[in-house]
Amino acid sequence: MKMDTAEVIKKPGYLWGILNHKCSRCRTGNMFRDKSSYHLRCFMKMNENCPVCDQPMEIEVGFYYGTGYVSYVLTVAVSVASIIAWWVIVGLSLGDNRFFAWMGFNAALLIFMQPYLMRLSRAVWLSFFVRYNSNWPSEKPDKLS
Repeated sequence: MKMDTAEVIKKPGYLWGILNHKCSRCRTGNMFRDKSSYHLRCFMKMNENCPVCDQPMEIEVGFYYGTGYVSYVLTVAVSVASIIAWWVIVGLSLGDNRFFAWMGFNAALLIFMQPYLMRLSRAVWLSFFVRYNSNWPSEKPDKLS
């Protein structure tokens, strides 16, 4: 079977785009200037527009204030997952200090994961408002004032 000369653009997955902090319109451009979540001096510096499709990253002033709700849900999910893993691997009991050991472990885990979770919450929040556009190479993004 012979294919056309036009390149077929495969739609990147939603979850892959979110976890890798990609633009939610094209799912290929990076939202953040630095790819690493752990360069603490610049880990939250975002591109003004997507370098691939020119989608504005901040739709309006104060747009990312809502990420606090997403970040809260993500930290609760990590905490629930860690207590279930701790219960299966170590066990839980109020008769000894295993519960308090889990609390220390969970606090350290959340502190370690916080830069990644902050970036992830921004990617999730942007994806709520900007949908994937399969025609992004030929269509300009909506410019909001």
